Amino acid sequence: MQIDGKFVVKGKINDVWALVLEPGTLASCIPGAEKIESTDNKTYNCLVKQSVGPISVKLQFVVNLTEITPPTYVKAVGRGEALGKLGTFGIDLTVHLAEQTGGTCEIDYKADVSMVGKLATFGERIMRAKVKSVGDEFTRNLEKKLKEKTGS
Repeated sequence: MQIDGKFVVKGKINDVWALVLEPGTLASCIPGAEKIESTDNKTYNCLVKQSVGPISVKLQFVVNLTEITPPTYVKAVGRGEALGKLGTFGIDLTVHLAEQTGGTCEIDYKADVSMVGKLATFGERIMRAKVKSVGDEFTRNLEKKLKEKTGS
């Protein structure tokens, strides 16, 4: 399943870059994140709980940053499983940041998500809708963190 999107946040590119790669920020911005810990500067261990309709699932996964060009580009590869033997999944993600006029930063992302097992039975339409709502909430939370950091 291909997922892509673009959004703009108020903040300078270097501030956005620093916040996006900080595990504590990610944990506070990603809806349902229960744990995001870095084991080194390129690897994150994650536990995220999500609900799709009446179904709730905990996802345990590892994300590796495979390419980094500060402050404009990062490529990440994630692999993990849904706890309770609901299946496995993988994600290949690229994120581009671009400074815009007026003190804003555009974030453009593309993800290729693959799922196996009961996770895959949710169907692309339901998963895509959930990803959009999580993305919207992440954007609001990131904007709030940027405002707290910059005081603007």
